Amino acid sequence: MAGILYLCATPIGNLEDITLRCIRILKEVDVIAAEDTRQSIKLLNHFEIKKPMVSYHEHNKLDKGKELVSKLLEGQSIALVSDAGMPAISDPGEDLVKLCIEHNIAIVPIPGASASLSALVISGLSTRSFCFEGFLPSNKKDKKEKLQQLTKEIRTIILYESPHRIKDTLSELQQYLGDRRISVSRELTKKFEETIRGTIGEVHTILQNRDIKGEFVIVIEGIDIKDLIDNETKKWHNITIEQHLLMYIEQGMDKKEAVKKVAEDRNLPKKEVYIIGCNI
Repeated sequence: MAGILYLCATPIGNLEDITLRCIRILKEVDVIAAEDTRQSIKLLNHFEIKKPMVSYHEHNKLDKGKELVSKLLEGQSIALVSDAGMPAISDPGEDLVKLCIEHNIAIVPIPGASASLSALVISGLSTRSFCFEGFLPSNKKDKKEKLQQLTKEIRTIILYESPHRIKDTLSELQQYLGDRRISVSRELTKKFEETIRGTIGEVHTILQNRDIKGEFVIVIEGIDIKDLIDNETKKWHNITIEQHLLMYIEQGMDKKEAVKKVAEDRNLPKKEVYIIGCNI
């Protein structure tokens, strides 16, 4: 009978973030797979947990993933831990989970501290609907595409950022999203935990002359749905409805599809667009 893969949430700062259940599971499993064994051993030593450890991270996940699945299929149980927080979130654990599902291996989450949710609930921004984007792409082209996508996001946006990129990222966010309200948290649950709230410009000014330390969680206000509709409508002010229709027809749409799309873009009745399209 196959073993169980436990996804164990570890402290994001304060060692007391860990749950009693997580401590018990770490003591019971056969093997602990850690993103960084040097980091995780400190946690295990603190709670007097002595178990075999294997390294599982982005650079060895293909070979180690197969090795861990073999152990699980032999009946061993494994606890997967990241450096901080829940494994498989912006983390190679995602790939191990998929591999286990392919082999019908049971996966059990052991929930606990989460930097993204902790930052969200203290942000003062809407928690009703939100999206987690993790780290923005490092590639300039990919980052630009992602930022352009986020300009239309009506949900609250959660991002992770490193200390050496935070200032540049805030500048880019202001450039693409405008001066929206944000909340920036760092060193969550640690001694020097800090959250700065305000507009993107205000927060950027506060951080501009600081020596930045600690990993950041950025929580950003989504665009108001009315503003989104206005922005989408304004895009077409410089061309006529006829030009708008021709643009879609030249892209391969038939006239009926183009009429429907133009009506949606301009928030107009289809009949009004159709009458103009009769001349094309």
